[in-house]
Amino acid sequence: MPSPDQSPKGTGFITSALSSPVSPTEAALRPLSFADFAGQPKTVERLQVMVGAAKRRGEALNHILLSGPPGLGKTTLAFILGHELGRNVRVTSGPVIEKAGDLAGLLTSMEEGDILFIDEIHRIPKTVEEYLYSAMEDFRLDIMIDQGPNARSVRLSIPKFTLIGATTRSGLLTAPLRSRFTLNTRLDYYDRATLEGIVRRSCALLKVGLDAGGASEIATRARGTPRIANNLINFCRDYASEKASGRITQSVAAAALELLEIDAAGLDEMDKRVLRLMAENYQGGPVGLGTIAIAVGEEAETLEEVHEPFLIQEGYLARTAQGRILTAKGYGAIGLKAATGDQQSLL
Repeated sequence: MPSPDQSPKGTGFITSALSSPVSPTEAALRPLSFADFAGQPKTVERLQVMVGAAKRRGEALNHILLSGPPGLGKTTLAFILGHELGRNVRVTSGPVIEKAGDLAGLLTSMEEGDILFIDEIHRIPKTVEEYLYSAMEDFRLDIMIDQGPNARSVRLSIPKFTLIGATTRSGLLTAPLRSRFTLNTRLDYYDRATLEGIVRRSCALLKVGLDAGGASEIATRARGTPRIANNLINFCRDYASEKASGRITQSVAAAALELLEIDAAGLDEMDKRVLRLMAENYQGGPVGLGTIAIAVGEEAETLEEVHEPFLIQEGYLARTAQGRILTAKGYGAIGLKAATGDQQSLL
């Protein structure tokens, strides 16, 4: 991968005090074009339409909101958009934009047509979010200077930019902010065949020996998530180097992932702790998320954003108005027989 000073405009990472760090390994594995991006066909087609139209008109791309669980490619797509348009991408996240001055510093330093990518945009403070409204619509900022009788408003014109927001919890976005995005598109979990292709591509870039069985084993246990697949590849590579011939085969990958306590269905230790807790302590539920979080010693937000989406989508848990409920498949995952009480009738 070329160094930042040799990269064509739009492919380099612009850093600042507010930017999100990206590891060299992660950056090396990221696709730089739509042609290299696997999966998410509907989202990719929508973005290609918008990019083509923006280039034809010679205008800045319209604002885009990407939603979905972590690790599915929201940040990668932002950099692909920058590369396809030949524009720079500034990366930051909602929690670090604490005041209007932080936002003003970001926007006024951008060039015409550049992209501002805000990860976890639902966590932007309400007072800062209100400044985004005029920035997105009118490309200006009205900043208050001083306080009390000396207070005055200063209007700053900013270049026409593209805001790409990413969120794992689109329901927490306010209606005024959500309505200002031209495109709101959701990324879904990847199927195994697509993940196998991603695993093979990543191993080729890392120059790691891999056979078809190894690719299938990693893809099966990657929870439908490319980021997890790439993390598993790195551990399997280390395991193969230390305890095998250096090549990731099916047996090597299986042994490495068993060491990580990731089973054949992709369930990790925390997933099974949650399922077992619900089965043994709460007869399968319903039980509140806060109660589960305290019992397993994990933050409720982490359970809701990282573990729960996969468990619900795969049918291990169900979410009801009364709380979370363990399904028959959830019982089976921990080797227990499904309960036959009232809680199962709520499913």
